[in-house]
Amino acid sequence: MPLPQIIFLDAVGTLFGVRGTVGEIYSRFANAVGVSVDPEILNQTFMDSFLTAPEAAFPEVEESEIPAQEFVWWQAIAQRSFTQAGVFHQFADFAAFFPPLFDHFATAEPWVVYPEVPQVLAQWQQQGIELGLISNFDSRLYQVLDALNLGDFFTSVTISTVVGAAKPHRDIFTAALAKHRCLPQNALHIGDSWQDDYQGAIAVGLQSIWLNRQGSHLPPPSTAEPGIPSLLALRFSADK
Repeated sequence: MPLPQIIFLDAVGTLFGVRGTVGEIYSRFANAVGVSVDPEILNQTFMDSFLTAPEAAFPEVEESEIPAQEFVWWQAIAQRSFTQAGVFHQFADFAAFFPPLFDHFATAEPWVVYPEVPQVLAQWQQQGIELGLISNFDSRLYQVLDALNLGDFFTSVTISTVVGAAKPHRDIFTAALAKHRCLPQNALHIGDSWQDDYQGAIAVGLQSIWLNRQGSHLPPPSTAEPGIPSLLALRFSADK
């Protein structure tokens, strides 16, 4: 590929993933307060709750109030997860239980950086490519990036909760482009979600690559390319 002006990347599932499963982490915290729950069941109820939750975007909220809204959003997902797992009633004080669990995901402990990521990001920087993040995560992302030693690679971080629109909505992509004064055709977006990352970026006119770490297959009638298994698969020529 020709050298892009900027590469935008997704965060979770692209640069780093959960160490183990969310269900295992939630279960461990629950066990510490005397609530026993099967990690596999809890992981499934978490995924169901997460995927059916409203998008993590608060367009009518003042910026100073966004962290509080993020907390409430995640607390609702956690509560539904434990409720669907049939153990929510066992918590003596869920309001006291949840904050340490929420804060845990702002640290390095629950995350693992994919092996090739630091090498590839450093190489792209050396080639003079600007790097930015576009994520449907929340403002804890800044802490996570620093904890994982990834923060210094990025000149911009664009988050759905701050923009007020989540991928695949075009507004989050145009907000990221504006930070770099970059035309869509001069930017590349890479992410692990076919719909949110690949299709969302294509709809705005960005070049886009689907990072398919799991070797997933799209349902028929799609005939799309299978994506790339690793960031190491990307090679850029010297000419922009």
